[in-house]
Amino acid sequence: MNKIRKGDDVIVLTGRDKGKRGKVTLRKDDSHLVIDGVNVVKKHTKPNPMKGESGGIVDKTMPIHQSNVAIFNAASGKADRVGIKLQADGKRVRVYKSSGEEIKVA
Repeated sequence: MNKIRKGDDVIVLTGRDKGKRGKVTLRKDDSHLVIDGVNVVKKHTKPNPMKGESGGIVDKTMPIHQSNVAIFNAASGKADRVGIKLQADGKRVRVYKSSGEEIKVA
């Protein structure tokens, strides 16, 4: 079970974008995430008349390693760790480590 999933609100802990918050838009693989407005780079593209693309400099959001982000707890206003709790019916749910409350995905 992935502790950080698509749609989660996260905060960046390290690197050039430290302190920025964003929503996870994509899990690239087991350990990399794409987050809105985080790790944005300038990419120089060549024009491709066959596809109708014009060349130039475009902004592209690159993946970031999941160890560099933490889930954002709106109740406390801080970054938090994620725990897994087993419910009575055998279902596994994600909870905030600090408060123990269940993580709701919007």
